[in-house]
Amino acid sequence: MRGPRNTPSPAAGAFDTTTPAVVLKLDSNPLHHGGLGVIRGLGRLGVPVYGVCEDPLAPAAHSRYLHGRWQWRAGAGTEPDIVDGLARIAERLGGPTVVLPTDDAGAILLAERAAELHPWLLFPRPPADLPRKLAGKDSLHRLCRAHGVPGPVTETVTTWPRARAFAASAGYPLVAKLAAPWLRRGSRVASTSLVHTPNQLAELHRAAGQPIVLQEFLPRAAEEPGRGQDWFLHGYLADEPARSPVCTGVKERSYPSSAGLTSFGRWVVNDEIERSAIELLRSTGFRGIVDMDWRWDPRDDRYKLLDCNPRLGAQFRLFSDWAGIDLAVAAYLELTGQRVPNIARCPERRFVVENYDPLAAFDGWRSGRLGVREWVDSLRGAEEPAWFARDDLAPFGLMCLRMGWRALSRRIPLPRRARRARPPEFHTGRAGNRQETSARPPNRTNRVPS
Repeated sequence: MRGPRNTPSPAAGAFDTTTPAVVLKLDSNPLHHGGLGVIRGLGRLGVPVYGVCEDPLAPAAHSRYLHGRWQWRAGAGTEPDIVDGLARIAERLGGPTVVLPTDDAGAILLAERAAELHPWLLFPRPPADLPRKLAGKDSLHRLCRAHGVPGPVTETVTTWPRARAFAASAGYPLVAKLAAPWLRRGSRVASTSLVHTPNQLAELHRAAGQPIVLQEFLPRAAEEPGRGQDWFLHGYLADEPARSPVCTGVKERSYPSSAGLTSFGRWVVNDEIERSAIELLRSTGFRGIVDMDWRWDPRDDRYKLLDCNPRLGAQFRLFSDWAGIDLAVAAYLELTGQRVPNIARCPERRFVVENYDPLAAFDGWRSGRLGVREWVDSLRGAEEPAWFARDDLAPFGLMCLRMGWRALSRRIPLPRRARRARPPEFHTGRAGNRQETSARPPNRTNRVPS
């Protein structure tokens, strides 16, 4: 496993990086590695990056590339609270600021409350209701049917008899998803689960607290050279196609298996998925960052859309080229009115999530799909780890400590304290070695770029 070198990106100094960027996350998940990828990718180019962190010991809060952080459990407040908190952030930074959401809740709020947000905040402006439709599992299914995009057999259920009837028709295993996963505050139910038995389905239905979307499980395919089964697409759609990079990859391993996040993936070009995705997104008028999951169905030789998220996917750093250009950089440049260079394709580039891939590999070994030597060999070729970086070691160390604490606390149940919503509280980051009031050039105006 190789980490990024301790050298500036070749693109550093090639762009105007004076506009700061804020990584926005409303979901309470200190071990989210996507936000850390944004901080490192933009920070290595010289962009002053700030983050919203729910915990002072969140690994991303201690990146050497973070200029400052707001300790803020934003998701615990109401939408007006969040709008007010974002206004405080904009006024603290004192001028135009790019906002990059890393969860669905943040992307939905930016779209639906755009007219109320501070004019200094720069973010994509899709149709206000579209991010919610794309992120909702039931509404995405209806959107796909309306636009002729293939997907698995799907039904939204609110009662146990309907859930049982769908399971009897589709058979086990089946996939169960929360219809609006960004609303699962305080719930321990996973947003996506692979269900093997009626008892599992009954327990999930009881605990969900919202409608459940049930889908048939697309059958596993025999290995074919050059043909992966699980795919993801990450892209940034601007008004001009030439400024809209789109990349595809193969999900080699996931955790939980077959229903979870990518723990090991490869950059593989898939023109068919790219065409289908762009056609759907353009026809709906979508603008901004998107993350999609597709699965190849061997029964009819078609790629079927499983999920669509209107924000950065956690593994987006897989699609980073030799110059350090990735989708977060592309969004930053487009939102600040600069030229967006092409992302040079790096076929077979690999990405690994160190805290989850051993668990995914163990599941593969137990089921006979993955050998120990095969797993070790794959890690030797991983160019982009989610956590480890030789020029930024603190987040990796904190991730290891938090994973150890998580394992311990699951064995020893501890009382969970209710958290009150509080305004964002600013703390200087490792990269912010001077007062925020003097962080910007003195001759810079506080106008939003046209």
